[in-house]
Amino acid sequence: MSDLLKVSVISPERVLYEGSARGVIAPAFDGELGILPMHAPLMTLLGQGTLRVDTDSGEQRFTVSGGFLQIVDDQVRVVTEQASAA
Repeated sequence: MSDLLKVSVISPERVLYEGSARGVIAPAFDGELGILPMHAPLMTLLGQGTLRVDTDSGEQRFTVSGGFLQIVDDQVRVVTEQASAA
């Protein structure tokens, strides 16, 4: 049992973040989604808002708009149409 997630945040221009996290809060198309280790597999569309990644070095924030989020085996992949560091 892992206590960390592997997180990737990818926009068309570049990879914004790739690393470990204790949790993620994402703006899904129908509201915020909280993700912790051992989350069930999931795929959802992203809305517009702030993606928050809880890392050992502090919270990383990204403004995202559109795209999708996938969770499989403690790996969170965020592929967004537009993103910037918040």
